[in-house]
Amino acid sequence: MSTHAVNILLVEDNPGDVVLTRESLNECKIDSNITVASDGVQALSVLDRSKTEGEGAFPDIILLDLNLPKLSGFAVLNAIKTDGILKRIPVMVLSSSQAPEDIIRCYDYHANCYVRKPNSIDGYINFARRIDEFWFSFAKLPSQA
Repeated sequence: MSTHAVNILLVEDNPGDVVLTRESLNECKIDSNITVASDGVQALSVLDRSKTEGEGAFPDIILLDLNLPKLSGFAVLNAIKTDGILKRIPVMVLSSSQAPEDIIRCYDYHANCYVRKPNSIDGYINFARRIDEFWFSFAKLPSQA
């Protein structure tokens, strides 16, 4: 279990998936501050504001859907990973796509991992537990350096 509140940027246009993500994090008792961006343009705007607000304003991790309105998840991922400041933030791509070209493209853009989007509340809870176990309890995040 995480020992401090983690800042999560959830980039997701499906309100149902947003609710499932929030509920699963709460169910797993993960102390988190979640900022939701419902499209790619909004996601980059949130990240740009983080740059002006300073180090503590950056998300600890980004959960990124690929199929977004206005600006695709691929474009958002590329913008993050080519930015000298933002590139350190771990990005977990969440997608319903299992297309090999999508997976390869995400890793070509330096995604930290690619995960198939859960399709049930139990799947989301399992996903949240694994995020907590690895990213928030085992791994050291850039914000903890």
